[in-house]
Amino acid sequence: MSTPALELTGLKKSFGKAEIIRGIDLSIGTAERHAIIGPNGAGKSTLFNLITARFPATEGTVKLHGEDLAGLQPFQINRKGLSRSFQITNIFPAMTVFENVRCALLWSQGYKYSFWNLVNRSRQLTEGADAILDQINLLERRNLPAGTLSYAEQRALEIGITIAGGADVIMLDEPTAGMSHSETDYITDLILKVTEGKTLVMVEHDMGVVFGLADRISVLVYGEIIATGKPEDVRGDPKVQEAYLGAALEAEH
Repeated sequence: MSTPALELTGLKKSFGKAEIIRGIDLSIGTAERHAIIGPNGAGKSTLFNLITARFPATEGTVKLHGEDLAGLQPFQINRKGLSRSFQITNIFPAMTVFENVRCALLWSQGYKYSFWNLVNRSRQLTEGADAILDQINLLERRNLPAGTLSYAEQRALEIGITIAGGADVIMLDEPTAGMSHSETDYITDLILKVTEGKTLVMVEHDMGVVFGLADRISVLVYGEIIATGKPEDVRGDPKVQEAYLGAALEAEH
């Protein structure tokens, strides 16, 4: 068997006496699109924060391509090929759309902290940033302040920032939250395009997006995974229907 892109073993997280993540075992394959769903308060964002080292785990391990990430800082994990977005749009609103993406490219293009490197003179950075902007359909907006973009465009920009460093494992936290149907379709198509050939892990509440994107789904309830499988199998699982999915589907209709 090939080494999983992302592997969680016995992962737990407690805040004081409150156990939020209660022992998660999960293996996600290379180039797999994996959705994590569950009701509010299930621990989905906490799980993302454990994987990316924003929170230290109480117990358990996280491995990226077989390498234990214990003790690494979030920026070090990012440089090993795992990048994420956040629930709340996380961009530099006063900088241009182009400058946002260029910043995300710097380290992967070999630019470290230096007063002597003038990034405006780098053809490599300019061409790289423009290529990403073209990929996320924002090339025509490149010189606008990022804060003036529409909500969906800001989310698209954040996805562009997430992929800019060349990570092969992409984690998206509720990428379509708060969007209209047309905006959701736009972002869903964008995710399909920019994550082709990459491993995608996403938290998402929109079941249409989940079933349209995911190869496999894990259902998280009260800090535990109660089911993992192909979308059609999860949809028909009585435990999932009882705990979460039936209510979510009813709410959509």
